[in-house]
Amino acid sequence: MADRWLELGDGVYARRYAELDLTVGLVVGREKCLVVDTRGDTVQGTELAAAVRGITPLPWTIAITHAHFDHSFGTGAFGRCEVWAHPGCREDLVIDGENARTTRAQWYRDRGEPGIADAIAATELVLPAHLVDDERELSLGGRTVVLAHHGPAHSGHDLTVRVPDAGVLFAGDLVEHGPGGTFTTDSFGTDTVLDGWPPALAAIAALDYPIVVPGHGEPVGTGFVVRQQRLLADLVALVESGASDDEIVARSALPPEVTRAALAR
Repeated sequence: MADRWLELGDGVYARRYAELDLTVGLVVGREKCLVVDTRGDTVQGTELAAAVRGITPLPWTIAITHAHFDHSFGTGAFGRCEVWAHPGCREDLVIDGENARTTRAQWYRDRGEPGIADAIAATELVLPAHLVDDERELSLGGRTVVLAHHGPAHSGHDLTVRVPDAGVLFAGDLVEHGPGGTFTTDSFGTDTVLDGWPPALAAIAALDYPIVVPGHGEPVGTGFVVRQQRLLADLVALVESGASDDEIVARSALPPEVTRAALAR
């Protein structure tokens, strides 16, 4: 898959990457643009910044959906600008950012990709200075976007970005469009709050946006979000029933390895 832009509406774009099947976003107003997530290191962030400049010369603002490295470590490439995130995102970068940088650099070295490893190791982490506890509207000039937190789920601090006039919602990793159209073992991290994820997806589904952009994979619709919400709600119900892990794996609609990854978190 070649790195590419997808035009989702007038001035609203998703950019797809082969690396980690990542999807980031761009919303263009009359006065400025909003970049949704910045990729995984300064080199990758620089590529994204150049790609944005291929679409618009307007000054940019950044929204970070969550602190995981592949969504937030490229921010430094954008220079001095407003960076919005949930307070928990900033806290996570302060507490665990250095460890995440070291861990991910080693992960890429172990995969035989020293170039990416070196880029992550050399990346300077940027802390978001503009924080959203619940919901915040941002004006881009002639267009308003809405940043919203729907509770702890994929991480403790997920943020979505809505573009009401275009019917597009950037969900970050709250929505996972992995191979086969489901979650993967990487969907569940050490900061995942499993029983909070179904309510967060229900809140997104209730907004009924025609286009929902996941943090990984191709854009989807509300029906896909509803299906994911049901899969996780059923898994949470199995956990709360007191069934053993083996019983849960046998009864879960998710693949066995994905179910075990969820249970481990």
